[in-house]
Amino acid sequence: MLRADGVSFAYGDEAVLDEITVSVSEGGLLGVLGPNGSGKTTLLKLLAGLLTPARGEVSLDGLRLHGFARGALARRLAVVPQETELIFDYTVLDVALMGRYPHLGPFEFEGPGDLDIARRMLDATGTAHLETRPFRTLSGGERQRVAIASALAQFDTDVSSPGRVLLLDEPTASLDLAAQLDIMALVARLREEHRTTVVLCTHDLNLAARLCDHLALLREGTLAAAGRTDEVLTRDTIAGVYGVEADVHRHEATDRLTVLPLRTKESA
Repeated sequence: MLRADGVSFAYGDEAVLDEITVSVSEGGLLGVLGPNGSGKTTLLKLLAGLLTPARGEVSLDGLRLHGFARGALARRLAVVPQETELIFDYTVLDVALMGRYPHLGPFEFEGPGDLDIARRMLDATGTAHLETRPFRTLSGGERQRVAIASALAQFDTDVSSPGRVLLLDEPTASLDLAAQLDIMALVARLREEHRTTVVLCTHDLNLAARLCDHLALLREGTLAAAGRTDEVLTRDTIAGVYGVEADVHRHEATDRLTVLPLRTKESA
């Protein structure tokens, strides 16, 4: 459904990504992992069409991303950044309604239908009770769920419309354990109930192991490993990408891989 084929990118003379090929099928969940500076966020921006690759191309359903009109692409693909900061004191409902902008014509304002969709997305993310609260007064976990509601409001709501893609950049960063579990449960529910395809950038290997079908591990702008989660998330791969020795085993309660970092290779 969404594919980056041999993409490379540089900021000025500084190469950031080199010949990266990754893909996610409709309804799938791809996790993008790697140390700081490995190119995760840049790859997410390329997949979103926010950056143009120097080489290679990104496609959605076989069509080049930059061949889409911006409004048409926004109705299919939405990005949730690591943090959402707003200058003005918008309410939660205002933020959810921002997702309806791709559906509005010039000088057109949101109507009752847009308001209904925004409220339904707040309900889907468990934030409907917060709709009158100023966004800036929310906790980190609440802000993240409202930002996801706004992203969901971007999508075409017609059930016959093509699938939608949600791109998440570090969705659980700086959140407490309860908020992390809430976000994980929300992402899983969006896939099951809303036909949402997800690409997730994260530093949290256990989050990726619990949620993701497939992983792409980046190291210094190159693709170190890619494939099914069980095949990619191994002791050898973690040692090669992160320089860390780790215990990787299947947890009895979740039946998912669990990663326990033990030591850096230098201290072994």
